Amino acid sequence: MDLLIAAVFGLAVYGAFHGIRMYRAEAKLPGDMELALEVGASRTTVAGGLADRMGMRYAPRVLSMMGPKRVDKVRRRLDMAGNPAGMTVDRYAARRAFYGGLGTLAALAMLMNGQLILAIILFVYGLFWTDVIIRSAISRRKDDIDRTLPDFLDVLAVVVSAGLGFRQALERVAEKYQGPWADELRITLRQMDMGVSRRDAFDQLRKRNESEQVSMFVSALQQGEELGAPIVDTLIQIANDMRRTDSQNARRKAAKAVPKATLIVTSFMLPGTMILIVVGFYYASQVNIGDVFGG
Repeated sequence: MDLLIAAVFGLAVYGAFHGIRMYRAEAKLPGDMELALEVGASRTTVAGGLADRMGMRYAPRVLSMMGPKRVDKVRRRLDMAGNPAGMTVDRYAARRAFYGGLGTLAALAMLMNGQLILAIILFVYGLFWTDVIIRSAISRRKDDIDRTLPDFLDVLAVVVSAGLGFRQALERVAEKYQGPWADELRITLRQMDMGVSRRDAFDQLRKRNESEQVSMFVSALQQGEELGAPIVDTLIQIANDMRRTDSQNARRKAAKAVPKATLIVTSFMLPGTMILIVVGFYYASQVNIGDVFGG
């Protein structure tokens, strides 16, 4: 029976994919959909590219079901995540359609086999796997920026003190760095090149990141500009404040880790040790010491 269900499920998936491929071959995608398939194609994985192409036909329908507010929220989250694997809003909708359909088919197969819990897990996986990827990318990007920013500010302060203006120093230091923070700075500089004021460009930098240190950097920079404080002193002060904040956060995490470790020891290790001791005494009580030493 299990073999028959697996065979039916495999034929259903193959038929669905083959039908979608033939259906897509007869129609031409809109220009923005074709562009979405090409943007970042070299950054995504083979599985991600396959999901994009299989689900792109249904991306407009998914976007219309989400509504403008949800689409704007997803766009902001993708900016905060740094568009992981070249993901755009259109590609996000395509993957929601693909993984949602795949999860639904897998859930139906599990229901036919009477496995309700596994069916629910597969269905939820199909609906929310794309959001889990974005959430994980946001967390990694935030940690990377928080780790990079204090050292970046120290280098920027040295370059500014050498005589370069703030804008030129920002460009020079950003060229030497790699990673999410350097990407954010290049976006900010490009916006300033296009006519956006420095204040608005840094405000948008703060909105693209949930990092507390980025918010601290932008706020201190704008306050220093309003009050006329020397930029070098402002940068050094920001870096010192960030390191102090990192130290406090590390102490808080360590304080939270102690109860967790105590709970694990109390719940698992201590009972396991007691069981070993009791079992050892039980078996030792049935052993004749004289027989052991041949007496």
